[in-house]
Amino acid sequence: MRVVEAGLYRVRMPLVHGFETSSHRKNEIEHVLVRLRDADGHVGWGEIASPSAPYFGAETTDTCWIIASSVLLPALVGSEWESPAGAASAWRRVRGNRFAIAGVDAAVWALHADATGTSLAHALGGSQSEVVAGVSLGIEPTIDALLAQVQRHVDDGYPRVKLKIAPGWDVEPVRAVRAAFPDLDLHVDANGAFAPVADAFAVFAELDRDGLTMIEQPFAPDHLLAHAELQRRIDTPVCLDESVETVDQFRTALHLGAVRVLNIKVSRMGGLTAARAAHDLAVDAGVPVWCGGMHEFGIGRAANLAIASLPGFVLPSDVSGSDKYYARDVTTAPILATAGRVGVPAGRGLGVEVDEAFIADAANDHLEFGVAGVGSAAEVAVA
Repeated sequence: MRVVEAGLYRVRMPLVHGFETSSHRKNEIEHVLVRLRDADGHVGWGEIASPSAPYFGAETTDTCWIIASSVLLPALVGSEWESPAGAASAWRRVRGNRFAIAGVDAAVWALHADATGTSLAHALGGSQSEVVAGVSLGIEPTIDALLAQVQRHVDDGYPRVKLKIAPGWDVEPVRAVRAAFPDLDLHVDANGAFAPVADAFAVFAELDRDGLTMIEQPFAPDHLLAHAELQRRIDTPVCLDESVETVDQFRTALHLGAVRVLNIKVSRMGGLTAARAAHDLAVDAGVPVWCGGMHEFGIGRAANLAIASLPGFVLPSDVSGSDKYYARDVTTAPILATAGRVGVPAGRGLGVEVDEAFIADAANDHLEFGVAGVGSAAEVAVA
């Protein structure tokens, strides 16, 4: 297979409801969309779902745009490969920059699925036709506002709710939600906001009494020893997110006893190839996994559903309906949840129809790449 054309589109869309974590609040999302085309006209789309600011990790929309446009796509366009793993040789020398790589890797997988006449989920080895979805709720101005948000999503049929927490917004709001919804599958996510000190361990000891499914990423990414110590002190499973960017880091966390549940984010781990490898290791280790999200548009959401169809994804994933986030999506039809479940796209390739006209109109920046006969490999045309 040979990619002869590639495009990058920088698209910003407002959120239906603002979202606040322990680091910042966001009211709109800007992602970079990747389009690949091979010599036979097959197309694959991917989404670089990096945050705009360096609070979740080191990468931003700006850095991803630079790496994708100056390194990844110039190396990929014109290269020949037989499988998505072979395409990865185009960026094997690139260190880090996993969000940027993830969007290109997903586009490669979607292109491969389109060219072989199968769905992305099937190409990855997925076996589930639908995925149980959970929702992630940000920090609200008041506990009453939080309870209203939880009620709204419970009424919509979502069986699991994740609450963002931070120092000072922890035990009280969680306990209020648990009191109001005693049977709800509930877990919390700190995004590494707590320092591994006595006061923090006391907070998590309190939360350990609330019947949570898991406590996600309580400490900063490098604090694996602190996560292991916390897991020894509490019964609630510790789930890692930011701490695991590679399969080798996952192996280290397993060895230390720092992880009992893994949040597999395609973007954080550098794409579908790495996410599938992490899934396989987790299955071998007996660790349940679920698919985390980065407020993806419909393209990235379809890729998340495809990976979440693998058999080891046994916990509700952050693949809720796109209408929860966006009034208008980049696909011709939104991805929707019914009674807390989302169907895995079964169509050829990505499995959803991308609205290319809408993307072209909405993009605030656009780059095109080509090879001889389509355009010079060294040429980058700015639309």
